[in-house]
Amino acid sequence: MSSIQDTGPASNLFTSYNTKTTAKPAAEDPQDRFLKLLVTQMKNQDPLNPLDNAQVTTQLAQISTVNGIEKLNATLQGMASGITAGQSLQAANMIGHNVLVPGSALQLAGGSGVFGVDLAQPADSVKVTIQDSTGQAVRVMDLGALAAGPLALQWDGMSDNGTPAADGGYTMSISAQRGDQKVDAQTLAFGTVQGVSQGSQGVQLNVGALGTANLADIKQIF
Repeated sequence: MSSIQDTGPASNLFTSYNTKTTAKPAAEDPQDRFLKLLVTQMKNQDPLNPLDNAQVTTQLAQISTVNGIEKLNATLQGMASGITAGQSLQAANMIGHNVLVPGSALQLAGGSGVFGVDLAQPADSVKVTIQDSTGQAVRVMDLGALAAGPLALQWDGMSDNGTPAADGGYTMSISAQRGDQKVDAQTLAFGTVQGVSQGSQGVQLNVGALGTANLADIKQIF
């Protein structure tokens, strides 16, 4: 009786692979583990119904794709760590500097208060209203026409009735028009960077009474 032997290309391929890998320790990456499983499957396959070469090729392509994705993820994680480290260094260099960040708080001290405005596009008319703790308007500053972007400003502490306002905390609101169209604008609060922290939202700056701010929130640095 003649014996049945599997001499197809797939059998030769995995026999050769098995010969090469038995002499060295088992590899740890997913592709090698997958190939070892295939070798075992080839050894124990039914000679009358061997594995189809096309199926083997498809499975190899799939595991190669998975392995490639894992390596890509590892590379991206390394890049993300590098970016975070760079942001931390950049943020640390800002400690002690004054900054403008989005906010409505305005502190008047010694008859002077620093703040800013940020316009999405040029405006023909920009007005900033300063209110006290009761919500009463103390000063309406008509800034006229302004270009787009952030701009640092200063309040001289004078109220609309010509008397000096008391030192303390105030709030701001802004309105901007271009022709008969409203322009997106925001007020900027002035503060000093006192520290840096790493949180779930990335690198954050401690801006004293203004709370925390992301690096992207910084509109101007002094």
